[in-house]
Amino acid sequence: MKTVLAFGDSLTWGFDGPTRTRHPFEKRWPNVLQAELGSDYHVIAEGLNGRTTGYDDHLADCDRNGAQILPTLLHSHSPLDLVILFLGVNDLKPFTGAGARGAAMGMARLVELVRHHAWPSNENSGSPEIIIVSPPPIQKPDDPDYGDTFADAIEDSKSFARRYADLARDRGCGFFDAGTIVTTDPHDGIHLDAGSTAALGRALAPVVREQLQDRQG
Repeated sequence: MKTVLAFGDSLTWGFDGPTRTRHPFEKRWPNVLQAELGSDYHVIAEGLNGRTTGYDDHLADCDRNGAQILPTLLHSHSPLDLVILFLGVNDLKPFTGAGARGAAMGMARLVELVRHHAWPSNENSGSPEIIIVSPPPIQKPDDPDYGDTFADAIEDSKSFARRYADLARDRGCGFFDAGTIVTTDPHDGIHLDAGSTAALGRALAPVVREQLQDRQG
């Protein structure tokens, strides 16, 4: 069995913008991906609302810094065959100050953490494969709370795909542009509706199979 860690933010957790609750279990993209891949795969969903690639949010009620928590998760879920990294939107918040360029730098740090992790056993023969997923561009929302937070980041978010594709090529990772499959929910301009998150899970299935086709397990 091949084990896949889906590491992300609220788009992976399954946040529903209009209701501010969580999408049904069977609609969240990691669970749809599991259903598409079948019993030969185990997909672990590790999404957290507000998570950044590698930047602190001192107003949060838990650690939102992806670079801080990823090594712990790599250890607790070892052995792993693949890590999917799907982050970046929260790096656009003005109090974070990272922007899309900073998100790409943070994503590069996450790649290095996976590649050079001190695995707890020799079961990981070499580091896991990595797929970097770029978030779909954000759009102007109907909800003013989100509009105030991300108003200046709409154009910047359009560079995610280019920056992440360049990073994936340079670091030898897989890459998938979520914006080729889904668009954000216009209610808040950031999150995915239930149909979109399910569509993302279906679209990632062949990408995962291809990335792991030569890996034993």
